[in-house]
Amino acid sequence: MADIVRLCEEDLADDPMEQFRTWFDEARALGLPMPEAMTLATSNADGRPSARVVLLHGIDENGFVFHTNYESRKGRELEANPQAALVLYWHPLGRQVRVEGSIERVSEEESAQYFRTRPRGGQLGAWASRQSEQIESRDVLEERVRGLEREYDGREVPLPPFWGGYRLLPDRIELWQHGEDRLHDRFAYERSGDSWTHSRLSP
Repeated sequence: MADIVRLCEEDLADDPMEQFRTWFDEARALGLPMPEAMTLATSNADGRPSARVVLLHGIDENGFVFHTNYESRKGRELEANPQAALVLYWHPLGRQVRVEGSIERVSEEESAQYFRTRPRGGQLGAWASRQSEQIESRDVLEERVRGLEREYDGREVPLPPFWGGYRLLPDRIELWQHGEDRLHDRFAYERSGDSWTHSRLSP
């Protein structure tokens, strides 16, 4: 772990998205493997939770963007209950970020723009995988991919109608900085209208 650096209130940005970008850029600059990996927690209409790791594909002033199959388990849960939470943890820096908020789909244009940046194999895989559904064998999946390779040979792979992005619109963001003897520094940002307030939390 890198040298412990205290997280002081006077050093925090007023906007948590700005503060997150600073931390995220520092994680990338350190060369951490996949600093964009984050746990996404969702729940169904009955409140039963589930969680999995997804990749952060975009950050803007409105929130955090990731992409998936809309018909997957997480997609179905987000349609039934459009609230979610994210956790990012960068162990070498002793830092954790927790995000809570509502979910919206990004535009089809925005989804298509990202889809075009994926490797061709990933594009075909998005079409081939009926995510979260039972499948007889891996051979079935690989045969679907081979069929798609023939279908789109020499052509651009289009955006699947069942695949795209979500944006988590945060109303709470918590920053956690590791401290000696478990005396960690924790600050919670809470949205109030168009502005944010933050306060220190006990570790």
